[in-house]
Amino acid sequence: MTSTTLKSFSDKLHERSKEIWTKNHTHPFVQAIGDGTLLENKFAYYLKQDYIYLIEYSKLFALGAIKANNLETMTKFAGIFHKTLQVEMDLHRNYCKEFGVSSKELEHTEPTPTTLAYTGYMLNAAHHGTLADIIACLLPCAWDYYEIGLLLKKQNGAALETNRYASWIQSYSSVEFAEVHKWLSKLLDELTEGLPERDLNRLEKHFIATSRYEYLFWDMVYNEHDWPME
Repeated sequence: MTSTTLKSFSDKLHERSKEIWTKNHTHPFVQAIGDGTLLENKFAYYLKQDYIYLIEYSKLFALGAIKANNLETMTKFAGIFHKTLQVEMDLHRNYCKEFGVSSKELEHTEPTPTTLAYTGYMLNAAHHGTLADIIACLLPCAWDYYEIGLLLKKQNGAALETNRYASWIQSYSSVEFAEVHKWLSKLLDELTEGLPERDLNRLEKHFIATSRYEYLFWDMVYNEHDWPME
């Protein structure tokens, strides 16, 4: 008798987005971070856009705390909210100092159309949806960044010692960062147990859409796509 392991809802989402995530992992911007060949001006452009992205992204954790159904979940969301604003954004602030981007320039960065569309999609879903909707939007970024960190670490090995982007790779491949997507996945699986198909389809739509936005974001910073007119 052969035993079969039933896949969780989050595992199914991960599997269905595999093709998109592979494109994220192999994007020339991501690969150039890994081997240290990414031009400084492109990384600086990424830092500024990702910084304002993280400001909006962190609001989803705040909304998660508001829509949480118990104190433990509320506390966890509040903790991740704090770490995103302090630890993850500090990584960006420190790199900006190294790359000559002033605090004033960073804080006054205007979002590109892609950044606005991506964050707008997530916040709209979060405001009008359930806690599960929020998590479905949060997960691709948290989970895929961890996979990218691991991949680049594996691909480049000892060469990271001379890679100026090594702390970025180490941060996103860390055990601490992994805990975020693992906790979110577990919570999503609990929240979706017994949900009707129409609700599961809506959550899958969010997960796939934000996975696609991840690719569009990499492509935007690589090509420095901004507004086509002043």
